Amino acid sequence: MRAQRGFTLIELMIVVAIIAILAAIAIPAYQDYNIRAQAASGLAEIAPGKSSFESKILAEGLTTFDVDELGLFATTTRCDTTIDPSATGFIRCSLKGHPLITGKVITMQRAADGTWSCVTDIASANHRPEGCAP
Repeated sequence: MRAQRGFTLIELMIVVAIIAILAAIAIPAYQDYNIRAQAASGLAEIAPGKSSFESKILAEGLTTFDVDELGLFATTTRCDTTIDPSATGFIRCSLKGHPLITGKVITMQRAADGTWSCVTDIASANHRPEGCAP
């Protein structure tokens, strides 16, 4: 009797089917993760500007300053940053990256009492950074 060598066609087809099922599950999950990471990166780029913004408003009494004076970059690979230098102003990131979030904005909004909140127009909860409300 001859010893069996290699795999049968049905065994190879089963392996290919299992790989296809795993890919069908993993690829969308990875894309959501990637989009959320890009949005969180945009938030991380503007969040450090809050302390400088507070300093300009409270300590220096300024109501006119620009993005550079906050220690932020006006344009990066992840976002275009704009500000409204007032007591109820904002620091805003217009996102760049994945087509589902390109052009969406993440805004760090300052209230008159000095508290900050994160607001975004990213519709999907899977894509919004933690702590940002729609």
